[in-house]
Amino acid sequence: MLIHVENYATEQGKKVMANLRDRFVLADSTCRQAVTDILAQVRSRGNDAIVEYTRKFDAPQMKNEQLRVTEQEFDRAAADVDTAFMETLNFAAERIRTFHEREMEDSWLVTRDDGAITGRLVRPVDSAGLYVPGGRGGSTPLVSSVLMNGIPASIAGVKRRVMMTPPDNEGRISPALLMAAREVGVTEVYKAGSAWAIAALAFGTESIRPVDVIVGPGNQFVTEAKRQVMGRVRIDMIAGPSEVLIVADDSANPAYIAADMLAQAEHDPQALALLITTSQSVADGVVVELEKQLPRLSREDIARTSLQKRGTVLLVDSIEQGIDLANEIAIEHLELQVEDPWQWLPKINHAGAIFLGPYTPEAAGDYVAGPNHVLPTMGTARISSALGVETFLKKSSIISYSRQALLNDADHIQRLAGLEGLSAHANSVAVRVGSDDRRQKTEDRR
Repeated sequence: MLIHVENYATEQGKKVMANLRDRFVLADSTCRQAVTDILAQVRSRGNDAIVEYTRKFDAPQMKNEQLRVTEQEFDRAAADVDTAFMETLNFAAERIRTFHEREMEDSWLVTRDDGAITGRLVRPVDSAGLYVPGGRGGSTPLVSSVLMNGIPASIAGVKRRVMMTPPDNEGRISPALLMAAREVGVTEVYKAGSAWAIAALAFGTESIRPVDVIVGPGNQFVTEAKRQVMGRVRIDMIAGPSEVLIVADDSANPAYIAADMLAQAEHDPQALALLITTSQSVADGVVVELEKQLPRLSREDIARTSLQKRGTVLLVDSIEQGIDLANEIAIEHLELQVEDPWQWLPKINHAGAIFLGPYTPEAAGDYVAGPNHVLPTMGTARISSALGVETFLKKSSIISYSRQALLNDADHIQRLAGLEGLSAHANSVAVRVGSDDRRQKTEDRR
């Protein structure tokens, strides 16, 4: 059977929901040791290790001096892409840029009556690494990944932005990717992929300086490498397979729902495509539409495997119940294909991105709507957010006390320090207060 239809009220329906609630998994542990070894090799051998792995898995003729993309390669890429692509690239970039400019945070200060000043200083990290998967040896360049990761970093003010992407068999990078990099202001691009690219970004090599933040999607080796270097650098998130959940009532169009489920299913055999609906006729119609649309897909086998393994339709008694279940699932992409979807928006607590109405396919969010498509998966939308400008920012606290402010707070500071057994903390206040008290008495005598 292509996809399972279950009634939530049944024992099997409850079991399906239990599995959906508890779907978080770490990266595939079978590659853990291999990734550890790769990181160690790059850390100790630098460029030589990068070139060795690249020759073995991507470009057999790669040489050390070819690792970095040259300005001539950028110029050739500009000549190779057509006008239509550049129009679409500029269109998407402008939409994404306009949206993310609203996310920029400001520093701020608060002044108390006693002269104390506190606040927060917002600053960008110095450098960021953007990982972009190869996309079937460069034949399906993931241009949107460059835009979604590079534009927020640019808006944040990150001075040095580095892109890593695996070359094709002949050691080249897709012209579309290079033009996307140029569009977002990235000029430092290296031909390296998988875990060794992440290692180079985290530890550096003779020619690649390390970065502070690493973002971007990838296979299980990339994900595991990011997990292992996390802490030394900031990463965007530990991402799982792509997910969509569609909540639908009897007004929904089964063809639209099926198309959106397939749009997720074609990503990965482990992708998760779900439908929660109040309508048996919609559920039945979606099953029919999935069978009808599936043979038209270029990735039919992947999508079919995904639906057979993980695809699910749940029947519920009411939209309210469906929304409650959606909050429990905390999906990456949540679509509300119901009458008056805005009515239900205030009730959504946990979702990576929310798509309202029948004419809002998730694909619009992937490319040109504006919000970021790097979203929390595996239920982590309960605790985390989409990638954004804040991913590349850090905040420092600002504290400035006047003499009077310290006198006002001295007793409280010393009392708490004493409770914690930290006498030096208390003394650092006492020496100032005592000194000020003696000075004041001297001034009073005069």
